[in-house]
Amino acid sequence: MDLIGSLASSSFWLASYFVPFVFVLANIVFFHELGHFLVARWCEVEVTAFSLGFGPELFGITDRHGTRWKVCAIPLGGFVKFLGDRNVVSLGDSADSLETHVQERRATFVGASVSRRLAIVAAGPIASFLLAVCIFSGQFMLFGREVTLARVAEVRPNSPAATAGFLPGDIVIAVDNLKIDGFDELIRLVGVSPGQTLKITIDRQGSRRVLDVAPAITEVKDPFGNIMRIAQIGLGRSAAPADTKIERLGPIRATELGLRKTWFIADQTLKYLFKVFVGRESADQLGGPIKIAQISGQAATFGFAALVELAGILSATVGLINLLPIPALDGGHILFYAIEAGRGRPVSQNVQKWGMRTGLVLVLALMIFTTISDVVRLSAS
Repeated sequence: MDLIGSLASSSFWLASYFVPFVFVLANIVFFHELGHFLVARWCEVEVTAFSLGFGPELFGITDRHGTRWKVCAIPLGGFVKFLGDRNVVSLGDSADSLETHVQERRATFVGASVSRRLAIVAAGPIASFLLAVCIFSGQFMLFGREVTLARVAEVRPNSPAATAGFLPGDIVIAVDNLKIDGFDELIRLVGVSPGQTLKITIDRQGSRRVLDVAPAITEVKDPFGNIMRIAQIGLGRSAAPADTKIERLGPIRATELGLRKTWFIADQTLKYLFKVFVGRESADQLGGPIKIAQISGQAATFGFAALVELAGILSATVGLINLLPIPALDGGHILFYAIEAGRGRPVSQNVQKWGMRTGLVLVLALMIFTTISDVVRLSAS
């Protein structure tokens, strides 16, 4: 019975967490690396390998251009390797030192012009952002957008809203003179303004008033018990059917909202990372592979659409993080190539090597930190 129970438990974990995790991560990694790959081909740089995952190869095929498309054993990323690269971070010999034919040197990544190298490296994060925009825009076109009138149904006692003088029945019109079109937008604007005093315009029985309110950080649990810290003012939304409608969207409006949502995710991620770096925010909201697997499994319980939306959120985040000027990430490469473009000659190989080593240490340290945090969080739950 113990063996049967153990097998059943393992099968449940595989179906509930690992499969959704691999689905989400594989799609994010594939489209990110596909950006590098397509622009490299366009720049006539030869690609020798396109890998999903790291470590030993599980299976793969070689196309007519000589590119090895493969899936590897450790599903925590991927890479595109170019002709002339000694490693997966595209650190190779200088073009002049390669003992190859002139035409072959031109087909190497290191032998390409600095503008082409910049384009190839930047294509990965751009592809990640485009994937997020396509996912969000597609969802808006398929399902429309649910808009709930920003009517106050409840003012929680001793909350910032109660102190500011909100009353049930008030309709929020604008936040800091920015007109809002629903309760969700009110939540979004409040959520990104902890500690700030907002001027909120309301309609109270036909007359307009402006109330000053400072959102407070509150710990809340999502439907799965995950603890999140968000800024709130203590208002409850209306549940009246007449106050909620589904707005059908065309391609242009859906794309606009998809762009806005992608920008919002990237902007808030960058602000959070900056606050963590300067010590104004706790790092306990950061998550590693275990947390991503857990959230993927939880999203899957809501259906395929929720899992795809999670992929969009993570893709936007991956695009931003890869633009950080840290060697070993795309942003580090872009920094080196920008310096090369400015000074007219490349950064020395020695500086690049030490930069890449430092960057790899930082990335590995972050992965270890977030994984330990995930384990501690799961143990405490």
